[in-house]
Amino acid sequence: MTGTSIARRATNGLRSKLTTEERFEPATVRRNLYVSSAILMIVGGLVFASLVVQVMANIGIVSLDRATETQFVRLRTPFLTTVNDVLAVAFGPVSMPIVVLVVTVGWIIFSTHAWRPLVLAASMTLGVVLIQIITRLVQRPRPPLDLMLFGRDTTYSFPSGHVCGVSDFFLITSYLVISRAPKVGRIVVCAVISVVGIGSQVLSRLYLGYHWLSDTLGSVFLSLVILGLVMAVDTRRTVRVPGERVTGELSKVQTENT
Repeated sequence: MTGTSIARRATNGLRSKLTTEERFEPATVRRNLYVSSAILMIVGGLVFASLVVQVMANIGIVSLDRATETQFVRLRTPFLTTVNDVLAVAFGPVSMPIVVLVVTVGWIIFSTHAWRPLVLAASMTLGVVLIQIITRLVQRPRPPLDLMLFGRDTTYSFPSGHVCGVSDFFLITSYLVISRAPKVGRIVVCAVISVVGIGSQVLSRLYLGYHWLSDTLGSVFLSLVILGLVMAVDTRRTVRVPGERVTGELSKVQTENT
């Protein structure tokens, strides 16, 4: 095999990976996807903005933060502390990027096309960037250092990076999996995994004393905004109604149902 043929095969393989499958759906389905994405972005954005205002003005839900912290301190036991330490490591700033990288690379390798794993990677990156920007703008102090059970953390508190990362990962992955084959069983499984995954991380951050209740809620609603954006972009790129043409060098009609 010559160098030219090897290069040609590599180029063709890359083009095939970067080709996006477009699927035909009734016009009502596409409209509902756009409406759903708009609702997620609007509701998530409004609630998140409201939480930012309440946190910075020290009003509203902030009054529940101290009471919630007190209740979680009372629940502490050696066993629960160990469980929550494991959750903190598993979904922390070191482990979570590795998980996302492994999932993205594995998905690219074993799938026919790379659109969905690349969307996942891009949206996770967007979440990280937003967290870094917003925490520095809000500059909210964390709970007292003597309440932290897994080392001292003097960075800013609102919103929670742990919770946002987990929420982005589970919600966006679930959407990208379900959207191509919206079967009841798949929807139920993804919903249960997402609720358990996100809920456990919210409880863990509160239990370990690193975040206020409003921090974790802010992260969840910020993730809804990112999810809505992903849905809108994915729908724009991959959903066609009967009668529309699939055009472009990197487009083809969907042939897989995954």
